[in-house]
Parts: sequence; C-alpha cells; structure tokens
Amino acid sequence: MKRFVVEADGGSRGNPGPAGYGALVRDATTGKVLAERAESVGRATNNVAEYGGLVAGLQAALDLDPTADVEVRMDSKLVVEQMSGRWKVKHPDMQKLALQARQIARQLGSVRYTWVPRAQNGAADALANSAMDGRPVRRDLAAEPTTAGDDVQPVAPRAPAVTTVTHLLRHGRTEHTPERRYSGRNDLPLSATGRAEAEAAAKRAAELDVDVIVASPLRRTRETAEVVGAVLGLPVQYDDDLVELDFGDLEGLTAEEAARRHPLAARRFAEDITVAAPGGESVADVSDRVARARARILRGHVGKTVLVVSHVTPIKLLLAAGLDVPDDVVHRVFLEAASFCTVAWRSDGRAAVRLVNDTGHLR
Repeated sequence: MKRFVVEADGGSRGNPGPAGYGALVRDATTGKVLAERAESVGRATNNVAEYGGLVAGLQAALDLDPTADVEVRMDSKLVVEQMSGRWKVKHPDMQKLALQARQIARQLGSVRYTWVPRAQNGAADALANSAMDGRPVRRDLAAEPTTAGDDVQPVAPRAPAVTTVTHLLRHGRTEHTPERRYSGRNDLPLSATGRAEAEAAAKRAAELDVDVIVASPLRRTRETAEVVGAVLGLPVQYDDDLVELDFGDLEGLTAEEAARRHPLAARRFAEDITVAAPGGESVADVSDRVARARARILRGHVGKTVLVVSHVTPIKLLLAAGLDVPDDVVHRVFLEAASFCTVAWRSDGRAAVRLVNDTGHLR
C-alpha cells in the first residue's frame, strides 16, 4: 500500500483579503513530490484559505491512489485540531470545507493529521504565495516523464542568508499596568512612571544601532515610540496589525473581576487560544495579523535592525514565531512594561530568539 504525505497551507493578505492556498503530495518513502496545487480563493480569511489547501491536497492524493495511507502536515494548529476532532469547527465557511475534506478522506485508505512548525511547511507556503501573486499551479509530477539524469542535475548555489534583527519593546506603564488589568484597545496615556520607563528604554535603544522604528498606533505605544524616536532621531512608522488583543467586555477588568462577571467566557478565553474574549478577539486572531505585520517588516527592511514597539500579546506571538512553537506559549511567558526582547530572522527561514524580558535599563 502506498503512503503519501500531504503538505498544505493557505494565506490571506488582509484577513479577510486576497487569499490563496498551496498543497503538494510527496511519496512518504522517497520524499519525491508527486503533485502540486496552488489556487486563489478570492477574498477570504487565512483559515478558510488553509482549509482550501487541505481539500486540494487530499483530492490530489485521492487522484494519485485512493488506497493510499496519508499523513497531512500543516502549520495551522487550528485546522489540525479541528480535523482531528479535538476542536469544534464553528465558522460556516470552514464547516463546509471541513465536511468536504472529511468526505475526500473517507475515500482514502487512512488519513491522519500532524502539526508542523512553519519552517517545515515552506514548500506549501511558497505555493500559497504563488497563488496570491496570481500564479496558480497544477502539476502532476508523478505523470511527467523522467530521464536518468533527472536526479543528478547540478544545483545552483544558494545566496548567503541575510539577517534582519528585531528588538521588541513593550510600552511603558499606564494606570492599568500595576493592577494587571486587561488592557487592549483603550487610549490610556503613559503614567509618569511609564514615561520615565520610555526614556530609559530610549537610552538603551541608542546602543542598538536601530535603523527603523515600527509601532502600534495605540496611545501608550505611540508615546513610547515617540520618546525613543526623538532620542534616536528616527521617524516612527505605524502598523495597525501590531495593536494589542481586543479584550472586548473584559477590557479594564482584573482576572478576578472577569471571572466573577463573565465566568464561563473568561475561563474559555483563558484556556483556548482560538476562543475570543466576549465581544473581542482570540489569541489566534491576533496571531494572524501579527504574522502579516512580521512579513511586512521583514520584507520591507531586509538586513536592517528594526525596533518594534508593541504590546504583550503581539510581542509574545513574535517570540513564538521566532522559536517556531505553537502560539499557546503566550500563556507561559511574562513580559514587564518597557522590557526588551530580540529576535533575529534569517532570509533562509531560520530564526533565533536572542533576548527575552530584559529590564536591565530600568534598574
């Protein structure tokens, strides 16, 4: 019996926005690519596009051999958990695609789902980006003629990897910070302590050879970034995708107050990164937009040192991406106000977290 590996991914430039998916099928034994698919899905969310890639990959495997055992590998924990039956599918568009995927899977020998880090899903990601760039792909390499020399063609040397460094600065304190209150989309200014923290962070940033400052446009991050920018002599660029998680009805509450007022909703939000705060966002929602911001920063400032001034949740998600670990690690990292973290991103897809929660400049 044949064994296939399906690698699938999807993306959206806007979430929702122009979206596309990529999928490929490999021979599980040899690793040879047997089929590739990439297609636009019009205007959609990242998750819908990812499901599109799953359906296309399963269909390609079915077309190759209906009796095959298939392992699906995706870097979307949401899709993997939902298709494995551990999480519910709630979005109507995703429900339709999940049903379609299950119907195809039932026609194959067996199908199992495996989450993989983003760095291990680069081929499917490249196909998805090809689709979003208006270059669809449909190749059935298993049916293409081969020659004896196909496996010994010279490989062009790779260009040296370029490293882009991001220093991640959390904003200084506000009146919410000492009481550990949910602080999302509010317009609170820095407190007097927060202002002093921003000035200390600016002195530290002056030692880092920063080329560019990119910040969340919320007032507390804007004020922090402007203090730093004035010391460095750099303008501040703003990116809406770097704003803090929208805590909705939990805004301004402590965890204890939230548990009293919204016991079920607050507990589910704290336990599951795909569950939104009542009237707000989920960690998974923030992860999608932070990924867009990261892509823009790395694409627009190749080889430079970028100071990113943001909030707790976006910074933790950037650290998760740098470590190539699931986003639920956000519940296991603590970041002080005005702390620095550092992640170095290589153009070959590798990354290294160099610093976490550094507050030495505040002492």
